[in-house]
Amino acid sequence: MTEIANLLGDEAEYLLDYSCETIDKSQLYLPNSNYVDQVVAEKSLKPRVLQSFQTLLNAGRLSGSGYLSLLPVDQGVEHSGGASFAPNPVYFDPENIVKLAIEGGCNGVASTMGVLHSVANRYAHKIPFIMKINHNEILSYPNFYDQTLFASVEQAFDMGAVAVGATIYFGSEESRRQIIEISEAFELAHELGMVTILWAYLRNSAFKVDGVDYHTAADLTGQANHLAATINADIIKQKQAVGNGGYNAIKFGKTHDKVYSELTSDHPVDLVRYQVANCYMGRAGLINSGGSSSGEGDLAQAVRTAVINKRAGGMGMISGRKAFQRPMAEGVEILNAIQDVYLDDAVTIA
Repeated sequence: MTEIANLLGDEAEYLLDYSCETIDKSQLYLPNSNYVDQVVAEKSLKPRVLQSFQTLLNAGRLSGSGYLSLLPVDQGVEHSGGASFAPNPVYFDPENIVKLAIEGGCNGVASTMGVLHSVANRYAHKIPFIMKINHNEILSYPNFYDQTLFASVEQAFDMGAVAVGATIYFGSEESRRQIIEISEAFELAHELGMVTILWAYLRNSAFKVDGVDYHTAADLTGQANHLAATINADIIKQKQAVGNGGYNAIKFGKTHDKVYSELTSDHPVDLVRYQVANCYMGRAGLINSGGSSSGEGDLAQAVRTAVINKRAGGMGMISGRKAFQRPMAEGVEILNAIQDVYLDDAVTIA
């Protein structure tokens, strides 16, 4: 706790001692050692999905805690191989991606079909695989933003993956097609016994108003989470909420005054608590993304994100660039620091 407080600096008391007065923690389905029995088993899922979910929760340093620490490396497609791996070229080799996840004590590694396929026979039984089935490639010129299926659910199953991941750009012109595609893919994944994880991102230029970017606003990301849960995402990956009031700024869609007066506040924990609430009060686990790598401040920023996620009632972190865009030992240190937040009982649910 001392190390966590030191990394939080001037925000330590503000984040660690805060008591949530919006949505009470008693209303949430919180991560715990019996989460699969208490929450997942209530869903209309085949026993093999429960087995796969438990496999994820039983792996890595967080085994048995109910929390997740995942390493996602699909940036070779999403951001280009050069932009992603030039800072540390060893990660052009997929084996080093998987090694980082294992050495870093992660519950699982999430990556592309190509990355996981290239080392599946060596590692699929050593760490849970999460295969990302769709991507936004940015080699097409001019750039446009759409998620395209790169792989099938059957391919994920055949290589031994315990889960499939996908992205939907909610708010985009293409979102309706993506919703249909991924809903059908998730149905098949559940039939085959795999867990479903949705990257529930927002994408629309109109979500920037008067110089303010509302792509991470609590109210808009909360609705993206609600839509993700609606298509049976078992776990929802979302950017951590920063700010609020997206609906009112854009003047589109529907909201309610109580969202801002009673269900949220300006405190980061309350903003993420609203994200959790929209994940069916935690029946779908919320994992926050770690964001880009900025260099020296990555360790403190990763710990801050983890503290907010845990205290809000989230299920964990999925952090990639902060870990793999540096030497492996430093990447392991960041992943372990994130995990230490979830292992420390002194970091409580607000």
